[in-house]
Amino acid sequence: MEASKYLKDIQDIKEMMSKSTQFISLSGISGVLAGIYALVGAAYANFLINTYEYTYITLESKTFKLIVLIAVIVLILSLGTAYYLTAKKANKLGEKVWNAASKRVLINFAIPLVTGGIFSLLLIRQQNFVLIAPVTLLFYGLACLNASKYTLRDVRYLGITQIILGLLAVEFTGYGLLFWVLGFGIAHILYGSIMYYKYDRK
Repeated sequence: MEASKYLKDIQDIKEMMSKSTQFISLSGISGVLAGIYALVGAAYANFLINTYEYTYITLESKTFKLIVLIAVIVLILSLGTAYYLTAKKANKLGEKVWNAASKRVLINFAIPLVTGGIFSLLLIRQQNFVLIAPVTLLFYGLACLNASKYTLRDVRYLGITQIILGLLAVEFTGYGLLFWVLGFGIAHILYGSIMYYKYDRK
């Protein structure tokens, strides 16, 4: 009986230590919504590209500026939604949204993501548009993979999925927008739904 109680105490301590080092308040619904935002943005970007298919897209062109604006809006909506729903979930669980664990998640996520963002801007500056989709998918996948050590394990599998799609986008360079849809749209909806059913419904 004492041995059983001792083992239970050890298990409880390990669980407490795990919670103190992992940020578990990520919202699955925010992932689903981010995927929906990405699908809507990609659909409009595809409309613009098809509308001006006979016009060469340059940094100064209206089409390019509109596509960049769409990407920025999708990013802001995704980040805003993620913060709001994650803060709401953290409050429900009695966890602070800004603590040591969430700081580790943010730092480890931001380093590859910012690096990929700078790399993408350099590619845009050189008008090497064909590599934008692969680069953004690869670095976003690496960011998820890096941050997954300090949050829900499902984020790791999302990262691996994004990396695979990024590599495929290099091989099939003419389908960059399609891989964007698969990575930032479908994958987010899929993994967000899995996370919601595994954690948020409890």
